[in-house]
Amino acid sequence: MAVKTDIEIAREASKLPILEIGKKLGIPSTSMVPYGHDKAKVSEAFIKDQAGREDGKLILVTAINPTPAGEGKTTTTVGLGDGLNAIGKNALICIREASLGPCFGMKGGAAGGGYAQVVPMEDMNLHFTGDFHAITSAHNLLAAMIDNHIYWGNELEIDSRRVVWRRVMDMNDRALRQITASLGGATNGFPREAGFDITVASEVMAILCLATDLEDLEKRLGDIIVAYRRDKVTPIYCRDLKADGAMAVLLKDAMQPNLVQTLENNPAFVHGGPFANIAHGCNSVIATKTALKLADYVVTEAGFGADLGAEKFLDIKCRKAGIAPSAVVLVATVRAMKMNGGVAKEDLNSENVEAVVSGCANLGRHIENLKQYGVPVVVAINHFTLDTEAEIAAVKEYVSSQGSEAVVCKHWAHGSDGTKDLASRVVEIIDEDKADFAPIYGDDIPLMEKIEAIARKIYRAEDVQADQAIRDQLTAWEEAGYGHLPVCIAKTQYSFSTDPNERGAPVGHSIPVREVRLSAGAGFIVVICGAIMTMPGLPRVPSAEVIRLNEEGQIDGLF
Repeated sequence: MAVKTDIEIAREASKLPILEIGKKLGIPSTSMVPYGHDKAKVSEAFIKDQAGREDGKLILVTAINPTPAGEGKTTTTVGLGDGLNAIGKNALICIREASLGPCFGMKGGAAGGGYAQVVPMEDMNLHFTGDFHAITSAHNLLAAMIDNHIYWGNELEIDSRRVVWRRVMDMNDRALRQITASLGGATNGFPREAGFDITVASEVMAILCLATDLEDLEKRLGDIIVAYRRDKVTPIYCRDLKADGAMAVLLKDAMQPNLVQTLENNPAFVHGGPFANIAHGCNSVIATKTALKLADYVVTEAGFGADLGAEKFLDIKCRKAGIAPSAVVLVATVRAMKMNGGVAKEDLNSENVEAVVSGCANLGRHIENLKQYGVPVVVAINHFTLDTEAEIAAVKEYVSSQGSEAVVCKHWAHGSDGTKDLASRVVEIIDEDKADFAPIYGDDIPLMEKIEAIARKIYRAEDVQADQAIRDQLTAWEEAGYGHLPVCIAKTQYSFSTDPNERGAPVGHSIPVREVRLSAGAGFIVVICGAIMTMPGLPRVPSAEVIRLNEEGQIDGLF
């Protein structure tokens, strides 16, 4: 019998009206703004009314470094949320929205998979409620107002060579990484170099995901540094251009969390979508903190491997939002262990216990790293049909030797029935109350030392390579009052090093810093390492080639 695709499973979902999902959380219909029958936004007024309620327990789902074998982090997040509800707990899922770039590129969507999905899957992976379009528009409004100000006389004395605010679009397009703007004559403005990033790398995206309310949002927007004057040191802020108010207006609705449901009709907030390899990789603070007021257990995820997503969740989001996880679930697969052990993708279906054991070094490194934060870690083995008992036993034995434990999960095939064991164990761990969370570096150490702390403690690098211009820039920002900010490392997701082909648990490598960017509104320093791009390109065969409408007018090819 043919295995159903994710989109076929999603189409067969028996969805409840979204107002009924809200009712499960105690959200009255008057506090929801429906977008059709199966998704809605939750009003800011309702969110503010929950401020006095006690918080539930926060569970972070992260993963090993991604491989072509697949890990299933979002699928496990959804499966665990369903599993907690299935064992009688009041649980809510918080994940990010999908970017169109990877949907039409290589990675695919971000709604889970199999029988552990959030629906409506098609809407979530396409335009959803328009949040990303609002972020793109707000970002590019500011870009337009910068060039417009220069065109009409440049009263702020902006040095057009030092405009640091790039444009964005929610699509992979390598041709736009570096462009020359305003060509074609005097009426088009003053020609200058410019470029595009993908929307998920926008500081506006980061601001929306870290802001606590509309007032905080507008303040953070105003704090954005867009350019410098000819003296090279005097910054021009978004508020200097009087763009912050209009940008906040464009983002007013986007600030409201989106409520949807799983295939098992359990509630989920899907809100915000910064990438973890080039941004901080977590869903919005407002969605997570609201969820903690409405549920006893909140399951959220951080993007890509734990060295990127979890590190930023713990060192940036938790620090900024004043929240802390009670447990961390680290997702791994037998297949990925084999790939880390040197097995080619086409040979993964054959049993190879030796390769599994060899590849577990990557898993072990992540366990060690996460324990540095003082939070208990449990490994979720996302089960594939061809995994053998001997291979699973090898992973369990290895994890046990690292002072943790592993639980097999079969949520892709069986939904919540496949995650009840994991859910029960996570609850037991939380009830033991052993979490003592702390970030791995303090606010007051120099910015370069923060970068070195992550490189040493998380990536296990020998040193950080940064030329004097970068070091001088970091010092200048410290002198300008930004030294207390955390750092957001932008690097490849595929390895602890900056070489995407170096699997396992490398040591002794160097982390080359190519560029640093001050995100004053978001409240962190972006550190771009190695060859990572803030505007991805499409692969040789993009997913867009197979996405189409079928004869019934339904979407095929999304995954």
